[in-house]
Amino acid sequence: MRLELLFPGKTREAYLARGIDDFAGRLRRYVEITIKAVKAPKPGRGDDEARLVREEGRLLLSRVAADAFLVALDPGGRLVDSPQLAELLARWEEQGRARLVFVLGGPLGLAPEVLERADFTLSLSPLTFTHEMARLLLLEQLYRAWTIRQGTGYHK
Repeated sequence: MRLELLFPGKTREAYLARGIDDFAGRLRRYVEITIKAVKAPKPGRGDDEARLVREEGRLLLSRVAADAFLVALDPGGRLVDSPQLAELLARWEEQGRARLVFVLGGPLGLAPEVLERADFTLSLSPLTFTHEMARLLLLEQLYRAWTIRQGTGYHK
């Protein structure tokens, strides 16, 4: 199984970037992972948010392979605990899902087209986080899920 994380823009906060690198490195012990940042559209004067979200969605979807299993992160998605996430990942692997793509939106969220294309929609929490912080939280939870599957002590 191969994981891809896809999101708009670079991670600007250095402490979050370090955490993302740390958990991506830990996760690579268990699974191949790629992190891709697409260039976020820059708002122009008078641009409406809906147009920016659509453009961002178009850019994100252009980087998703047709055969990929797409997991969209959205507040309206399914809320699972860490063991349930581990079970989902195991089930998807058993189903032969070779490539899982986790897509996160920018500060305005994901475009409806991305949510429509998604095979599964996941919520990290009912709490609100910055889109950059959500990247780190997702990676930590993916790492935790793999350690649950492997039976290591990290989850305790």
